[in-house]
Amino acid sequence: MTQLSDDAQRHLWMHFTPLTASGGPEVPVITRGEGCYVWDQHGKRYLDGLSGLFTVQAGHGRAELAEAAARQAAQLAYFPVWSFAHEPAITLATRLAHLAPGDLNRVFFTPTGGDAVETAIKLSRQYFKLRGQHSRTKVISRYLAYHGTSVGALSLTGVPAIKTPFEPLMPGAVKVQTPYRYRCHDCMHLDACTLRCADDLALRIEMEGPDSVAAVFMEPVQNTGGAFTPPEGYWARVREICDHYGVLLVSDEVISAFGRFGHMFGSLRYGYQPDMITFAKGVTSGYSPLGGVMISDRVAEPFLEHTTAFLQGQTFGAHPVSCAVANANLDLFERDDLCGRVLANEGRFKQLIEGLRDIPIVGDVRGDGYFLAIELVSDQATRGLFTDAEAEWLLRGFLSPRLYDAGLICRADDRGEPVITLSPPLIAGEDEFVFIEQTLRTALTAASDEFTRRAAR
Repeated sequence: MTQLSDDAQRHLWMHFTPLTASGGPEVPVITRGEGCYVWDQHGKRYLDGLSGLFTVQAGHGRAELAEAAARQAAQLAYFPVWSFAHEPAITLATRLAHLAPGDLNRVFFTPTGGDAVETAIKLSRQYFKLRGQHSRTKVISRYLAYHGTSVGALSLTGVPAIKTPFEPLMPGAVKVQTPYRYRCHDCMHLDACTLRCADDLALRIEMEGPDSVAAVFMEPVQNTGGAFTPPEGYWARVREICDHYGVLLVSDEVISAFGRFGHMFGSLRYGYQPDMITFAKGVTSGYSPLGGVMISDRVAEPFLEHTTAFLQGQTFGAHPVSCAVANANLDLFERDDLCGRVLANEGRFKQLIEGLRDIPIVGDVRGDGYFLAIELVSDQATRGLFTDAEAEWLLRGFLSPRLYDAGLICRADDRGEPVITLSPPLIAGEDEFVFIEQTLRTALTAASDEFTRRAAR
């Protein structure tokens, strides 16, 4: 197995990972998974506290999903949906239309979530051109938000560090406030949210010119920065603003769909009606790549009125094997009531993680369902910020190796302020919650003590 790690260093360019020369630190090689756990090349077990990448909803090692892939590959391994159709895609599209909110009755399948976001950008632009509103090309998203790495999706992304190496990007990508109550200058010291974060959307539309804006892209719960949940009334206000200015509302649910918040779609959890939903990840529980866009009858209407096709397509969009896996995954969701499981257990999960607030460097705990984040601070009373050097030491020098050594895979992230993100498989329960809490308590307490010692020098 050492050879595998050496070969990875020499030949495998890992995603979002610095290249290292041969002979550097050993690359962890994950060799198998079962339930909520994975094992490395040395046989050590880890709790997958991030569901791979917010993806493995049904857990690892589900034989029925692998068998569905094998059956479909033996019958029809591949055929495009360019003027053709096949049964797995038809069945899946029909099922998703019945599960989605409101009149989201059509599905455009893509290989990935980033492709889904790119598709929604193009669809919103062509929609308005068919409507005779050719100037509507701009798209609005939030600061810190992550929407993908293609040029269009990256333009929507609000994380400067991962954008600047590739600029100039797509023009007309505008940013608005994130609902970040813990550090909101408008209302963090008030008893309730003022919804200034939502009203900022109207301000930006006015500043850009309402006739120039095509769509707004937002996650139900924003991942980057640490599980920003919407305040009461936020989504109603956003929907109202979009309706007032005639702008399409795209709910980016690549992470939020398929049970993460106890509903098939995050927009159902938070009670709002999008014009489009982008999805991926959990639709197959990661057993095969698949993404897509749910499209409302309103957005589809001009394409029915004209002979012009939507000028988008991908070789592996609606791949029959992936669609078959997704159908088997939905069967599993229904049989095991995974959404109900999340709703039944989310309170206990959050209770345990909320208990970590007694550790001095824990500033905030937020999130819903099986998606929580812990924001770390240098001082609880002042919500003090770490310096860049302190954050680097804390996350990558101290916490990440200790959590990994202790057998917990989660995300220590500083694309905003330093946070630890937790997103376990939807089959996780009390044993997994307790292990996560105990492991975090040990590591965070040690980190807090060491930070205090370093500060006193």
